[in-house]
Amino acid sequence: MPESSSQPSRPRSGSRRDEAARLAVLHAADDLLVEHGFGALTIEAIARRAGVAKQTIYRWWPSKVEILLDTLIEDSDKRLPVPAGKPTAESIRDYLRGFARFLTGDPAGKVLLALIAQAQHDPGTAESFHQRYLRPRRDQERDLLARAVDAGEISPRLDPDATIDALVGPLVYCALTGAGIPGDLVDTLVEDLLMPRPR
Repeated sequence: MPESSSQPSRPRSGSRRDEAARLAVLHAADDLLVEHGFGALTIEAIARRAGVAKQTIYRWWPSKVEILLDTLIEDSDKRLPVPAGKPTAESIRDYLRGFARFLTGDPAGKVLLALIAQAQHDPGTAESFHQRYLRPRRDQERDLLARAVDAGEISPRLDPDATIDALVGPLVYCALTGAGIPGDLVDTLVEDLLMPRPR
């Protein structure tokens, strides 16, 4: 079976999927990626670490990319939710600070960076990554900015998608290149891109 994804759709869960085994597979994939990197991650290794049969994994997921996407989606929803309450400039700033910590200090952040890297040369990974993770999160982030604009909290200088790219792009670049994210970078981005111009 191929290790990279060629199917953009979300894998279907069997009605008899054992939740404990499912979580064991997700945690195993997460841990092994951090320990050994994407290239060395195999279904066989995940099965051994999780204590499940390889055939069981293939019945639930078509590839290691889809396993990692499930891990990333679940961990992002728990540890890096897009603010859903009343939007403020400070809540956006806090979200971006959380994203910076997620990229540099959370195992799921390593999963995100690995999938970004893999998507550069695997069209199947890129399509699945966009459909299952990037697009839904982008929709939530775009809504957050729109609500903050309507509330008079921010005044972006760019259109919503360009604003999001300009806010998160430098953070992802720093993390991808192995550089630390400067402590004042988020503040600078928020001030330059979101705050109203002085009259």
